[in-house]
Amino acid sequence: MSDVNVLILSGYGLNCDNETAHAFALAGAKSQVVHINSLINGEARLEDFQIMVFIGGFSWADDHGAGVVQAVRLKTNIGQRILDFVDRGNLILGICNGFQALVNLGLLPGFNRDYIRRSVALTYNDCGNFRDQWVYLKTNPASPCVFTRGIDAAEFPVRHGEGKLYADEDILARLLADDQVALQYARPDGSLAEGCFPYNPNGSQHDIAGICDPTGRIFGLMPHPEAYHHYTNHPDWTRTREAARRQGRSPEPSPTVGIRLLQNAVDYVRCG
Repeated sequence: MSDVNVLILSGYGLNCDNETAHAFALAGAKSQVVHINSLINGEARLEDFQIMVFIGGFSWADDHGAGVVQAVRLKTNIGQRILDFVDRGNLILGICNGFQALVNLGLLPGFNRDYIRRSVALTYNDCGNFRDQWVYLKTNPASPCVFTRGIDAAEFPVRHGEGKLYADEDILARLLADDQVALQYARPDGSLAEGCFPYNPNGSQHDIAGICDPTGRIFGLMPHPEAYHHYTNHPDWTRTREAARRQGRSPEPSPTVGIRLLQNAVDYVRCG
């Protein structure tokens, strides 16, 4: 397959569409920003895409809870079409508000390929306020997650008020045992945050920042990989540039870890 086509869902308070499209272009894909209504009324067809992205923002102003109204609207109108999209072996990525929509739809965690049962919640941050900060992240090398392959650690920004992953203990135990916890909040030295604020910015249980379904093809995370598409996005970029200059090397990692995460998805589709 030559072209990898990415559908980026937009509308009703979602606001990371252009940034996500740019990041996927850098990752080698062809992306199209599609309004939710266009997908519902058939102007855009899921059959024309291999990757579907639920982006960040504040869909329906997070009324009734983050991602809730978006999930209800999609499930009511095109729920079966989304399930068919998954059955065809395609990929789904949910970032921040998109992650919240995926757990409300039931697409995650997807135990036993059940993609309609809701068993995980993303709720209010323990700190009681909105967090806009960069976080350290540690990946799980045993996870089947397509997106995190070959990535050991990352730094991405978070921007959310409802990012705490919460579930019953049996659900959490299964997520951990089946390696569906693909991404966790960490400290600067790479060790897990162990709930310590601000390294874990929201109080998420077991420091969980992102989970995947059992196939690894559906992935949701609270941090924003698309927001780290160039080295100057990082808050320490000037320090990094000066250190690189003194060592006689290029300051720009090519590509950033944010683009590498998206490239993993593009390469997976391209390689069939």
